[in-house]
Amino acid sequence: QERLVESGGGLVQAGGSLRLSCAASERTFSRYDFGWFRQVPGKEREFIAAINWTGGRTTYADSVKGRFTISRDSTKNMVHLQMNSLKPEDTAVYYCAADWPGSTMSIKAAEYDYWGQGTQVTVSS
Repeated sequence: QERLVESGGGLVQAGGSLRLSCAASERTFSRYDFGWFRQVPGKEREFIAAINWTGGRTTYADSVKGRFTISRDSTKNMVHLQMNSLKPEDTAVYYCAADWPGSTMSIKAAEYDYWGQGTQVTVSS
């Protein structure tokens, strides 16, 4: 059973919007920080956004700040990434990940404990 499952990817024109969702299979994930990462072939997984376990703190990569919004609904074990003003360079496979909270939210992929299978986002010019 997959513990984290992403959905909401697809093909969109530049300037459009998509909302990605990450469903967690267990209520214990309500105590985890969550992050979104993306990856294109031949490149390392790139941090996009993170939200702490209470939902009270968020952080974003400069490349998406002001365009993307991360949120969570712990009652439904869901984490979302609202992506607006999409650009062709946003094209990638997007992954959600869960990290047992430490003193700060991590932006490093290696520090996340659980990963989803990814969802493809393609932005056409």
